[in-house]
Amino acid sequence: MGDTNIFMLIGQATIVVKIVLGLLATMSIISWTIMFNKWFTLSSAKKRATKGIEAFQNAKTLRDAVQAVGTDASSPLYFVAQQGVDEYTRLRESVHSSTIIADNVQRSLEQGVSMQSASLSSALPFLATCANSAPFIGLFGTVWGIMHSFQTIGQMKSAALAAVAPGISEALVATAIGLAVAIPAAIGYNMFLGKLQDIEVQLNSFSGVFLNRVQRELHTQRPKRTTGEA
Repeated sequence: MGDTNIFMLIGQATIVVKIVLGLLATMSIISWTIMFNKWFTLSSAKKRATKGIEAFQNAKTLRDAVQAVGTDASSPLYFVAQQGVDEYTRLRESVHSSTIIADNVQRSLEQGVSMQSASLSSALPFLATCANSAPFIGLFGTVWGIMHSFQTIGQMKSAALAAVAPGISEALVATAIGLAVAIPAAIGYNMFLGKLQDIEVQLNSFSGVFLNRVQRELHTQRPKRTTGEA
């Protein structure tokens, strides 16, 4: 076994074990692609959100604040702000109740946050699926390989270790590869879930700041009461 390598073991494996290994290899490629993509996407989204919230808070008026966020269409704040602005624009001319306008804008912002969070979390369930299922898929390949080894023992009528060790080694490769697929996927899923939760906190914070701006805007636009004559 000293000169035996993993490629030799895979080459000598049964067709079922090879199918299992092929499936695991496909899952690994897809999961690593997702992890690289999510690393850049979520890191960029967090930086853009931080920058956008700062620019929004520093603006003097709601119009200036919206324009500051609107300059970066790649920011996760852009879609949320767009939802709030669209609702505010629709109601500002037709509804005279500041409370109704503020409530509707708040619901639109919440919807925007939910939709943006769902967009950013896309493909993460696949990582969870890989983390949970890859070890069992590998274990299936191992069990199948061991069953084949026992059949070989019966055919050879010999239980010598030299006769069965290669088959068992081939089978155990499936479990090892299953773990190699599952462990990075589990780490990546938990890491990206933490990043996503941080971004959701930023989006909710932005929604609160945006709603406060809208309420101040409505307050300044409200007709001032004139002092009535006694």
